[in-house]
Amino acid sequence: MNRATWLTIALLGLALAGCGNQIASAAESPSRLEPVQGSNVQRVILTPDAVRRIGLQTAPVQQVPGAANTVPLAAVIYLKDGTTWVYTVAGTRTYVRQQVTIAQAAGDTAMLKTGPPAGTAVVTTGAAELLGSEYGVAGGQ
Repeated sequence: MNRATWLTIALLGLALAGCGNQIASAAESPSRLEPVQGSNVQRVILTPDAVRRIGLQTAPVQQVPGAANTVPLAAVIYLKDGTTWVYTVAGTRTYVRQQVTIAQAAGDTAMLKTGPPAGTAVVTTGAAELLGSEYGVAGGQ
């Protein structure tokens, strides 16, 4: 075979290898989405491996006697329209974004005017990755 034929075969092989990786990646998606009826948010369901890889951690919403409920400030996600949200735990490896209104932030704590009730688990590490999954932003592997 001549040099041009070898080059064509090599390029074709690279192109086909790339297609195979895309197909495999789609089949092994680390998350899936389900619509939450009556809202514009989606339930994000992660694989066990995805939870481990992002190091997902949670903490309960705390009730401060005589004051507002609080969450770790790390749990708060800010969207580009200025709204504030947290991801609540809705089931095993299942998370739902819930809007919150922050009354005040002090140190690493956000006092809530509105939000989930005390005791609700919110994501403190991995919320940005959940938002990326919900909005379809691909991360690096």
